[in-house]
Formats: sequence, structure tokens, C-alpha cells
Amino acid sequence: MRKLRATLPFVASSSFSLLGNSIAGVVLPLVLLAKTGDALAAGALAIICAIPQVLAGVFGGALLDRFNRRDLSVVSDLISAASIAALPIIDATVGLSFGWFVVCGIVGAVGDIPGMTARDTLLPTVIEHDKLDLQRFMGVSQSIDNLVVIVGPAIASMGMGFLGAANTLWLTAALSFVAAMTTLFVPRAVGIPPKAGHIQGAGLVRTAVQSTKEGMRVLFKSDAVLRASVVLGMLIVIVMGSYQGMVLPVFFTQENAPTLLGYVLSAMSVGALVGSLGYAKFAYAMKRRTWYAVSFVGMAIGVAALGSLASYGVILAGAAMLGLFSGPVSALFGYFVYGLIPDEHRGAALGTQNSMLLVVAPIAVFATSIVIEIVGVGMTSLVLALGWILLTVYALAMKAMREI
Repeated sequence: MRKLRATLPFVASSSFSLLGNSIAGVVLPLVLLAKTGDALAAGALAIICAIPQVLAGVFGGALLDRFNRRDLSVVSDLISAASIAALPIIDATVGLSFGWFVVCGIVGAVGDIPGMTARDTLLPTVIEHDKLDLQRFMGVSQSIDNLVVIVGPAIASMGMGFLGAANTLWLTAALSFVAAMTTLFVPRAVGIPPKAGHIQGAGLVRTAVQSTKEGMRVLFKSDAVLRASVVLGMLIVIVMGSYQGMVLPVFFTQENAPTLLGYVLSAMSVGALVGSLGYAKFAYAMKRRTWYAVSFVGMAIGVAALGSLASYGVILAGAAMLGLFSGPVSALFGYFVYGLIPDEHRGAALGTQNSMLLVVAPIAVFATSIVIEIVGVGMTSLVLALGWILLTVYALAMKAMREI
């Protein structure tokens, strides 16, 4: 265990944080729908919170290349815990309204986004510290994440049944706090970036601008495979974010079966767990290109079944298949992104990437909510499924990914 001195607390902390987020990912959309009765409200909330989230990502990325990444991760988790704990408190005292969701969402952005980037920047350093193989670790890491995400939606569904939706958010707050405490067991030296302590020029604002420019350069001009991984990752987030954040919650709410959402997401995670474990075990048994191509085709079939919304059984099967083939792709993208970004630019690049994801995701959710209002959830789901098929064709045709 001495060899895993940094890895064990890092993985444990990431798992606690992810478990809390997976619970909130199920509960929050349903709480918002219950309080507002309007699918458009969720899209509007995502758009409103996008600006502070992007700013948090940009400034957080700049700080992570200059201050201890482990310490910033701890502070971020504590802020996240406070922001999510506020929701059930407000609900029990003055009652939740759309405005309170906005306030807590903005405060949460200050913790969630830099915290997510802090873990991303720490991961390669932790692996290097404990002398592990990055490609295999990404498969193992994805497996652990998927196992956690299997449990999360199920806990969310049970929590809503026993505690009520809003009170279930206490679990997320507690898990964020535990994640912060666990991160303290990661050796502090692991979190020191190469450019520690240097804030140049006019201070943090100028540093953040320079950091964003440097992040864009690293992500899009330094390596073709890295650029392709980032672009494809954003496109996947657009489609899957629309399904998980809008289409499925609205569909199951209209079917008067909101708790089934948790089981569908768990089915997806079970599939992803199996896929990730398979990749971790047989990562070098096939070429990376083969893993990549087979996985994208398999995901397309899964999305087609999921997007049909034909029946609960078909939705569950589609979700499981989508998860199964997403496991290897997630591990591959993680391997490319973490392996191709230099340590001295990791905060800037990953902070910029997370900021871009935070722009496209809420725009996609908001646009999806508008389409649902116009044509209904069924037709919207079919449009997204068609979009995924086009994404698959694009991914397989990309020149940069032919020789990976």
C-alpha cells in the first residue's frame, strides 16, 4: 500500500465527490421540475449559471498552475458542500424558488468547477508519483467511477422515496465534505505545480487571460489527436447532456415515474463498468484504433435504442449498451488528454477545456428544452439520436484518429 500512497486517497476522494454528484444529477432536475413545473426552467438555470461557471473555470485553471492543486481541491469541495446543503435548508425554511436555485448554482460553480479541474490536473501527477501505467490506470479509474455512478442513482431513487427529493441533497453535501477531508491524505508535494507561486503582470485577471490563451493553444494547436479528443468530447457532452439533463427527466416525469430515471442511469453505469473493466484488462490486446471504432459503433446502436423511448425495457437495454461501449472510449480520451498535455500547462489547458464544456452543455440543455416545448419529448429524443449517428460517422472519418 506504500506504493499507492497518493493514489488511494486520490481515488477515494474522487469517488466520494462523484458519488455525491451522481446523486445530485438525478435529484436536482426533478426537484427543479417539481418546484417550477416548467421544463424550460432547467434550461434557463443552466444558461444563467454558465457565465459564473466559465469564469470559475478560467480563474481556477490559472490558479491551479500557480498554487498547490491539492489544497485548492480541498477548498473547492468545501464550497460545493455548503452550496448544496443550502438547498434543503432553504426548502425547509422559506421554500425553494427559481431564484434560490440560481443563487446556489452560482455559489456552487465557484467550488464545483475549480474542484473538477483540480482533480484533473492532479491525476497524472499522482500516477507519476506512484509509478503506475497511465493507460491501464485510466481503464481502472473509469471502472471505479462507473461502479460509483451505478450506486449513485440507485441511492438517489431510494433517498427520494424515504427522505423526499430535497432532503436527499444532504447526502451530496456530506459526500463533498468527506471528499475534502480525504484529499488531505494525498501528499501535499504532489499538488505543487511547476510554476508555483508566480502571478505576473497586472495580477490574477491578466494571468487568467494568459492562461486561457495558453490553454486554447495547447488544446487545439499542439497535437492533432489531443484536438480531436477535445472536439469529440464536447460533441458527446452536448448529446448526452441533453438526454440526461432534459429528455429523460422530462420523459419520466410525464410518465409519472420519476424514480425510474435513477435505474436507467444505473443501467448505463453498469454497462460502462463492464466496458471499463474489459478495457483495463485487455487494453493492449487490440489496437487503440480498433477499441475506438468498435466502441463508437456500439454506442450508436445503444443511443438509437435509448432515443426511441419505445418502452422501459428498450430504454434500459439501450442505456446499458451505451454504457458498455462508452467505457473504452472514456478511458482512451482520458489517456490522450492527460498524456498529451504538459504538466506546466495542465491547469490552463484543463481549466479551458472544462470552461468550454460548461458553455456548450447548458446551451445544449436550454436548446433541448425549447425543442421539447415545440415538438415534444419523443421527437426531440429522435433528433438527438440522429445527431449521435452523424457524430459517429464524423468520429470514424477523422484523419487524426486513424493512426492512434
